[in-house]
Amino acid sequence: MASFLKPNECVEIYTEGISSKINGSPISIFVKAIFAGAMTAIGASASSVAAHAISNVGIARTVAGCVFPVGLMMVILMGAELFTGDCMVLTGLFTGKDKITKYIKFLALVFLGNFLGAFIFTGLLFTSGQFDYSNGLLGAYTISVALKKTSISFTRAIASGTLCNILVCAAVLMAMCAKDISGKLLSSFFVIFAFVISGFEHCVANMYYIPAGLIAKLNPNYVAKAKATYGYTDQDLAALSIKGFLVDNLIPVTIGNIIGGAVLFMIPLYLIYVHKFETTKSNPQEVKNDKLIFNRARSVRS
Repeated sequence: MASFLKPNECVEIYTEGISSKINGSPISIFVKAIFAGAMTAIGASASSVAAHAISNVGIARTVAGCVFPVGLMMVILMGAELFTGDCMVLTGLFTGKDKITKYIKFLALVFLGNFLGAFIFTGLLFTSGQFDYSNGLLGAYTISVALKKTSISFTRAIASGTLCNILVCAAVLMAMCAKDISGKLLSSFFVIFAFVISGFEHCVANMYYIPAGLIAKLNPNYVAKAKATYGYTDQDLAALSIKGFLVDNLIPVTIGNIIGGAVLFMIPLYLIYVHKFETTKSNPQEVKNDKLIFNRARSVRS
């Protein structure tokens, strides 16, 4: 038996499980989404700590990229529900098993759960005093990261979100192809590593980054440090606002994530592989065994 699932097998198995996934218990889905939001925020905050005192952008992103993937690793192994990965469920529309309202309700529930989980973690992190690291430099860095995200154009945010979720969904599907824990972690790590280095926009990660910046902005010491370190003015900092978060970043990035994860990644794979699945598998019993292993593990819910 192969140590991994072939792409056509993995896409077929994922597609078969979409209906049961979106029709699961709303409470269970919401709680799993809260966990996923918090887990992603853990990876994001830890990457900020690792990179905040590094002035070279390339090195800083490389260091952050080594740390950030821990969030998705936790999501994969704990079976949490992450909105970006869950964009792939829209492939189920081609099967005709469920109405489109089912998909909308599922994704909306996951999105809200991710938001709540990230926000709760952000509040606890701020209260813990972590932003005081390096004499408040981490707080200033947190403001700077959030400000840069709320200052990009609507079109750029959509494009960056699209590129991001092609990679994130690739990481999730590659992890599904692996049958052992080490394979799942390694296959997801390097793809997420590439997305972080590239600086693409992830809506759930931004549910941590930008609210964290907004909260840090309430502290005059962090603001003063940000002005002194990065040369920001009051006019610059005005872009970091609730409107900047929701309208200028979260909405276009979410649109981009949906386009990247569903339209440009999973749907093409479905069209390429699913109809060929039944004619290309050489050992039906082996494929059946692979499905049993996958269903027992249920290690990827994102």
